[in-house]
Amino acid sequence: MNLRFWLFPTLLSTALCAGAQAQTRVGEAVLIQNDVARVAATTTPINVGDSMLRDETVRTGADSAARFVMADSTNLSLGPGATLKLDRTVFNDEHSYRDVAIRMTTGAFRFVTGHSEKAAYKITTPLATIGVRGTTLDILSQRGRSVVVLQDGAASVCTTSFQCVQLTQPGDTAVITSTGGKVSITKTNTPPWTFAANCAASAGLCSVNQYADASPTATPAVHDDGMLCGR
Repeated sequence: MNLRFWLFPTLLSTALCAGAQAQTRVGEAVLIQNDVARVAATTTPINVGDSMLRDETVRTGADSAARFVMADSTNLSLGPGATLKLDRTVFNDEHSYRDVAIRMTTGAFRFVTGHSEKAAYKITTPLATIGVRGTTLDILSQRGRSVVVLQDGAASVCTTSFQCVQLTQPGDTAVITSTGGKVSITKTNTPPWTFAANCAASAGLCSVNQYADASPTATPAVHDDGMLCGR
């Protein structure tokens, strides 16, 4: 086989996949307060109505907050000084996901599940993996500590060494700490923290919208590139 003719379609396919993955619209900004930006090679401010894109990192500054509604009507709220990464999103259809992974690196968050199958969601912090089952969760990610508070539904919280606790009642809380390289997890029904103070400080931050009500400026692209592009 002529190497030149083999390489061209391979390189073209790779380029098309990279472009599709980078530009797939997965949600929309519905509330932006002060300094909120997407972080890539350059930092770009995010405004209300801007798209949330797959594989991007979003950051809020001090005294800032944001809420995004994803295509399956998942609502993601970020408090001040928060960093969130959409690691993976594979559409099942136009308004649900087959696979969605969200990394909450640092800061305070509220997560409200949308219409996708609950097994499709995977939320991680540097210390924990969170599985959801129809859930509203408050999540705090700090250096050496993660706090997961169940507000509604149910969730499973596991450390990176697979120590797990089940959250089944409102107020159930998992506290994961790392001390001297040792990670531990405890469960309590007396939360040491919740996202409520952020809700009180920013009107609309903890509202819940359906994606159809978020006035999207464009229909989210549906790509079956989970298989095509190895996602």
